[in-house]
Amino acid sequence: MNPVAALPPPRWFDFQVNGFGGVDFQAPHVSLHELEHAVGVLRRHGVAAILLTLITDTIDEHCRRLEQFEKHRAASPACARMIAGYHIEGPWLSPEPGYRGAHPAEPMHAPSIAEFERLQTAAGGHIRLITLAPEWPGSAECIAAIVSAGVQVSLGHTNASEADIDAAIRAGARFATHVGNGTPLTLHRHDNIIQRLLARDELTACLIPDGVHLPPFTLRNFFRAKPPGKVLFTTDAMAGAGMGPGRYAIGRFSLEIGADGIARQPGGGGFAGSTLTPDEGVRRTAAYLGLAADESAHLWSTAAARAFGVTLPT
Repeated sequence: MNPVAALPPPRWFDFQVNGFGGVDFQAPHVSLHELEHAVGVLRRHGVAAILLTLITDTIDEHCRRLEQFEKHRAASPACARMIAGYHIEGPWLSPEPGYRGAHPAEPMHAPSIAEFERLQTAAGGHIRLITLAPEWPGSAECIAAIVSAGVQVSLGHTNASEADIDAAIRAGARFATHVGNGTPLTLHRHDNIIQRLLARDELTACLIPDGVHLPPFTLRNFFRAKPPGKVLFTTDAMAGAGMGPGRYAIGRFSLEIGADGIARQPGGGGFAGSTLTPDEGVRRTAAYLGLAADESAHLWSTAAARAFGVTLPT
């Protein structure tokens, strides 16, 4: 019997996946064989579809990767089913230390409608989500153009003021990327980007429930701070997800995963990305928040897919 065919039907949808099964989606070249391997490991963890996520790099490099992935999707029905679209997380982020997280600062710059159109052409029209920092000049105009093209905008890796957030929401931004992360260790106790984003009921907060990016008590507080239906969950998975301890890449960074499953930069640096798998995310979301299993499952499947206009394969 085919072991993949014997698995239960996939259910989960994850909109921020940087790599999986030992494969880094940011690598200079990801072969069709490597991508199909990652898709197979995702499938074994019950994943029905993802938004393949690219972190900060130059627009030229993003376009080259997107064209490559589109060729693989055209060649492989399994890849086409799994990759429901793309999430572009950078280079339109804040280069400020702390706010940029593990993203490189050098390629970061203000958003551009022309660059968005280049990216969407390279992606075959399949970009579904863009994370950006709305404090860049011209952000509101770009957000409006992106949203009018049918792509969702999320605010992340940002130190936006309330006025910047107001303008972004008016332009159509509807999400906040991995709230509580991509921020400095030291913040003003009241006036900080976490509080500014959580306070905006118009924004759906996207949270990483691995117990590392947010301690469980913080996850509970953030969840309670938002109105019903205004929280979604993601893994922010990197290449080590679905694998064991070892050294794995995410873009230009090499990360070490220990027995605790945490992806750390060598030499005692901070963590970057997560090894959480969506099936484990469903379990931890229910356990940390005291949710019924079916409610957690809904948040990791139908609710998340609907938010980004994705129809899960049956």
